[in-house]
Amino acid sequence: MKAAVYTKYGPPEVLEIKDITKPVPNEKEVLVKIHTVAATIADSRVRAANFPAGLGFMAKLVFGITAPRKQVLGSSFSGVVESVGSEVTKYKQGDEVFGMTGTKFSAYAEYLTISEGSSVAHKPSEISHEDASALSFGGTTALYFLRDVAKIKSGQTILINGASGAVGTNAVQLAKYFGAKVTAICSTKNIDLVKSLGADKVIDYTKENYLDTEDNYDFVMDAVGNMKTDEATSKLNPQGKFLLVVGDLKGMLKAAFSKNILQGTSPEKKEDLEFLADLMKDGKLKAIIDSTFTLDQIVEAHHKIDSGHKVGNIVIKV
Repeated sequence: MKAAVYTKYGPPEVLEIKDITKPVPNEKEVLVKIHTVAATIADSRVRAANFPAGLGFMAKLVFGITAPRKQVLGSSFSGVVESVGSEVTKYKQGDEVFGMTGTKFSAYAEYLTISEGSSVAHKPSEISHEDASALSFGGTTALYFLRDVAKIKSGQTILINGASGAVGTNAVQLAKYFGAKVTAICSTKNIDLVKSLGADKVIDYTKENYLDTEDNYDFVMDAVGNMKTDEATSKLNPQGKFLLVVGDLKGMLKAAFSKNILQGTSPEKKEDLEFLADLMKDGKLKAIIDSTFTLDQIVEAHHKIDSGHKVGNIVIKV
């Protein structure tokens, strides 16, 4: 089968299209023929070994110290079940599914295997493969921080930094779904988009510093990783919380000893995928797709990610 493979860390050009062995599902796995996969900032960071400050060595212990241990990236996929293992009961050949493979990656390929008990769910027919693969990565992260970590409630206020990204576009919509009042930070060209997602107020960071505004918030959410913790926490109401979605070692240590800094790693759960899919099916959540590439254009897709100017998600058609 065809896959995008990389055997060393580096720029997008380390990704090459090669023929590799088609996986075979064990008794508890399903074999999925991939239709689409999201190309994410997580893929880019691992590809380039560009990890947050202080976390490089620990990350390489997971992903490979001198070279990548998993040579096929991609985690947020959508496709059709090709075959199932002998003990699989929840899925059958022909089922449309979507899901996440986590640090196992392997979705930049024509096929992958995944355990039926892991983060994979039936894809509603009302949702396209493109939207399903775009939904997973940013959607599950935003849901985890807003619902599970912050436990955000109706009437509370939140400032979302990076509101036009994969996590941010979902965070704006989900915060509004939970009844919060949303102030979003983005650039001039994305103001209309972010407003269309439900933001009550938008701060254009090219013209205004959020620190210079009079507003304080119940939550400040950094979906980019460029906020200084001391500055962000200065904009909190009493008992407010800073949601550190992307943090370096210094930020993580601060969070460990602070009551108003919250961080964590989003778990990948089937139930969360189903929750998000139901919202999308009901028109309460939409996937924002910047651009679509073919698998043969994977290098171009990663250059777009690395530019820092993508809006929402990049989708690869396999």
